[in-house]
Amino acid sequence: MSNLPGRAAAHYLPARESPFTQGFLLGSFTLIVCLLVAGCWWLTHEQIVQREKEDTQAMLSQVFPASHYDNALADAQRSLVIDGRTVSFFRASLNGQPSGIVMTSETQGYGGPIQLLTGIDAKGAITGVRVISHKETPGLGDAIELGHSPWIRSFDGKSLTNLTEQQWHVKKDGGQFDAFTGATITPRAVVKGVHENLVLYREKQAEFLGGQGAPENGGNE
Repeated sequence: MSNLPGRAAAHYLPARESPFTQGFLLGSFTLIVCLLVAGCWWLTHEQIVQREKEDTQAMLSQVFPASHYDNALADAQRSLVIDGRTVSFFRASLNGQPSGIVMTSETQGYGGPIQLLTGIDAKGAITGVRVISHKETPGLGDAIELGHSPWIRSFDGKSLTNLTEQQWHVKKDGGQFDAFTGATITPRAVVKGVHENLVLYREKQAEFLGGQGAPENGGNE
């Protein structure tokens, strides 16, 4: 029996069941969990950042040859605000001279936005194009992916000087580039997007190259 008389005994709680103790235990548990999460983040964050950088570099190397630059291209991301929109790109250099850029952009396809990665050398020629995301129809529009078709390589070496304005269309529209059977809208959108990137580069070349124009040798040796 409790030695506490009457009503006081009814309200007596062991120390471990008191609100203060329960709050202290809950707070301690929460603190331990937070410390464990922070510790895990600290241990893995650098590895995650390094992996993301490696993935970015691998992606960039598909559209801009390693022989065209000697800087850390994955670390050279820049942005310009042009006509109210932000244009993201990676600036390449070789022997201290600008050698080109890799531009990220978006064009509207049949199934939704198509994300493009476009490599452009200092003189304005395409070094490579890849589609990094899209929602085009499987078996038709997905031929814009290199894994499904070599079509995307048809941009390599093209520029605003070696193709006319009219040639920057699919053949169905009187241009240079093949369309896909049953999926003309998709390649038409990609051609349009790549062409717009070249036009933008020509208009803002100095800004893209960091205030410098194209070197006489195009930045390559």
